[in-house]
Amino acid sequence: MKKPLQDSDSKIFRAAVGDAEPLHVEHLEPYREKPAPIPRPQPEEDEPESPALLAESEVETHDYLLFSRPGVQKRVVAELQRGRIEPELEVDLHGLRAAHARDVLREFFADCRHRRVRCARIIHGKGYGSGERQPVLKCKVNYWLRLRGDVLAFCSATRRDGGTGAVYVLLRNPDKSGDGPRRQHARR
Repeated sequence: MKKPLQDSDSKIFRAAVGDAEPLHVEHLEPYREKPAPIPRPQPEEDEPESPALLAESEVETHDYLLFSRPGVQKRVVAELQRGRIEPELEVDLHGLRAAHARDVLREFFADCRHRRVRCARIIHGKGYGSGERQPVLKCKVNYWLRLRGDVLAFCSATRRDGGTGAVYVLLRNPDKSGDGPRRQHARR
């Protein structure tokens, strides 16, 4: 139900539009459907999130590895560091060449996503076979994990799980990232 317009409001409106002139239109513009938006290309699920933003030479690899994305709670990272978040799946990369290790790691993350794994362990080794240079796989894993959008945090494992020769990896919840099937909540 409409409210009746008061005389004072009507006078104010008439004063505001008093000098307006009506438009003379010969024909009406036909209705046009908007074209569908052009989708932005999405990176493949297994590809790094933003390879152009981080160069491998910019990543420093120390003996103890620690990384977390902005927004990951410090308490969660502390639990990960203490080994209190149990790894559900693991992969052993040490002894592999870097190119082969990257392929194995890509398959491993696809398997983690399929199994809905939240925490995984990657064994990269301590690099004793690298001679005097830095450990190759450790440096590569440190770089590769930072590029992946599904990795929230990672840190070197506790001594019982491989110490600085392995990392615990905290993965994004598929329910929150839109990657996996969402659970439907019944409405009442």
